[in-house]
Amino acid sequence: MDDGGSAVAAPAPLTTIRTVAQTGSTNADMAALARTGLGEGVWLRAERQTAGRGRLGRSWISPPGNLYASTLVHLRATDPVPATLGLVAAVALDEAVRVYARDAPLALKWPNDLLLGGAKLSGILLERVEDAVVVGVGVNLAHHPDLPDRPTTSLADHGDAVTPGDLADTLAETFARWLATWRSGGVAPVRARWLDRAHPTGTALAARLPGGDVLAGLFAGLDADGALSLRLADGGTRVIHAADVFQV
Repeated sequence: MDDGGSAVAAPAPLTTIRTVAQTGSTNADMAALARTGLGEGVWLRAERQTAGRGRLGRSWISPPGNLYASTLVHLRATDPVPATLGLVAAVALDEAVRVYARDAPLALKWPNDLLLGGAKLSGILLERVEDAVVVGVGVNLAHHPDLPDRPTTSLADHGDAVTPGDLADTLAETFARWLATWRSGGVAPVRARWLDRAHPTGTALAARLPGGDVLAGLFAGLDADGALSLRLADGGTRVIHAADVFQV
């Protein structure tokens, strides 16, 4: 499969990383900065968060030693569907982590997880702020929480050491490059890379839908706009645009 790296992209913008010792939430801070007219290319990284959050209103446990960082994308009229920025962030994060964990069994899982050995290593949270999208990333580098509904892990558990600052520097570069690809080449090259880095087609998944129903099936790829395709037991395919997804 073409990994998407051959797409012609505009030069990536210069990036700046602002680091603070502690904040409530880097996403909340970046949202406030977006309203003041902050441009693209700036990342905010915190050594510790006191009110970190993930998808669906979950809290994100944020002890020192892990990566907590957010950036901002201003939407343009010619940009692809904003929701596909989740794919951009995922492929950029996967590429950045592989710099420090080359032999680790990493895999992307829809909609926003990077897995290591089948356990959750990181998460991505997109939040719309007027004409912009805040992209937040959390990665378990030194620690990981114990969650009741899914296995979790950290890079340290697998013998890979990287500082939050080093990973932030690398992620800022890979995200800028994939953002430029998304703008110049559309969703297709990003989707191709995502599929190349995802768990295999046919992986058993369970999707908890917004209403609470759980739908079981096999991973059948992504549609053109990045929605999950799930092959059901009756042979049909269900396209899912919003759900909490687990490997089973």
